[in-house]
Amino acid sequence: MPSWLALYYERPVEITRGEGRYVWDAEGRRYLDFFGGILTTMTEHALPAVAEAVAAQAGRVLHTSTLYLNRPMVELAERIAELSGIPDARVFFTSSGTEANDTALLLATSFRRSNQILAMRNSYHGRSFSSVAITGNTSWSPTTLSPLQTLYVHGSVRTRGPFAGLSDAEFTDRCVADLRDVLDQAGGQVAALIAEPVQGVGGFTSGPDGLFAAFREVLAERGILWISDEVQTGWGRTGDHFWGWQAHAASGPPDLLTFAKGLGNGMSIGGVVGRAEVVDCLAANSISTFGGSPVTMVAGLANLRHLLEHDLPGNARRVGGPLIERLRAFGSDVDFVREVRGRGLMIGIELVVPGTDRPWPEAASLVLEAAREEGLLIGKGGGPGGGVLRIAPPLSLTEEEAAEGAGMLEKALLRARSALGAG
Repeated sequence: MPSWLALYYERPVEITRGEGRYVWDAEGRRYLDFFGGILTTMTEHALPAVAEAVAAQAGRVLHTSTLYLNRPMVELAERIAELSGIPDARVFFTSSGTEANDTALLLATSFRRSNQILAMRNSYHGRSFSSVAITGNTSWSPTTLSPLQTLYVHGSVRTRGPFAGLSDAEFTDRCVADLRDVLDQAGGQVAALIAEPVQGVGGFTSGPDGLFAAFREVLAERGILWISDEVQTGWGRTGDHFWGWQAHAASGPPDLLTFAKGLGNGMSIGGVVGRAEVVDCLAANSISTFGGSPVTMVAGLANLRHLLEHDLPGNARRVGGPLIERLRAFGSDVDFVREVRGRGLMIGIELVVPGTDRPWPEAASLVLEAAREEGLLIGKGGGPGGGVLRIAPPLSLTEEEAAEGAGMLEKALLRARSALGAG
């Protein structure tokens, strides 16, 4: 394995089994999972409906490719098109979120006949050559070489940067002015803006509701497409909305929406849903060998059905709100906790060097280790260095489990504070 393939923890954990919101390691120790395989185990571990659907399909045929008719793929595409909010939508399946964003970039640049892309600062869109080229987070940008000309704009980090002290309305106005200025200086024909409604790897940051609606008005004046990267925010994780773009819906839905992660509940699914005019624009042949696999499609159908029938987005709102407030109350007494932010079951805790605004990745690593010792798995991310704790449990999390996890996280913060000598 390559040296850059990072593992969490000084003593890496081998996870061998999962059930509900818990996982077990090779030594038999149980952990409450507050990260879900990077927001991928969306409903619960070993969800019977998914396991049964996968087993039944595997007993029939595992793989055919998109060169042959595939009823589960068509059924899932129809369901996603309906849920997307995009009129006359088309769906193309991939194997990951990175590949989904690659496809969206291919469609947008082909449709607009331009390789110019607008992206947000602090963003993350995948690890491929093209998606790295539009990633505004230096921790995840291993090369400056690019097939695209990328122009970065303000807006997705509300409490940092030159506009941090403004009201939401003033913040939005300044970001729109910045967008206009960038476009006026860009020259040529910009293809699209790609943006995460809530930045995932960036530390669960977001601008004010309505920001991308205001952006969309500017984009529409110039025919520029809007791509909403919903790989982490999609399927109701934010609790308030099924899609992250719906917090910015005043100017209508995006032209393209990318999805992945939670839909498969651990199976490798990604894809793009978008306006037919844009999705159908390719003049050359294109297929997917593994996107739309019968096994992953039946998993997605079963998982999506379970999510909707049990109103798990509503559960994310009901359980996530009190969890955020409890963590905020506790964090206010810890001097290296700068901010607790998020919505639904997508929560970030930003850690800084006490008395400064400087990210403290060493503290985040210590809290990560301490939480593991308490029996809790969390993630980390943020800007350079990674000073943000990322909390994103399965959307079926119960109130009792949320309280249990909050208690373990509070103990982990206290243990790290003691080790760091902080207040």
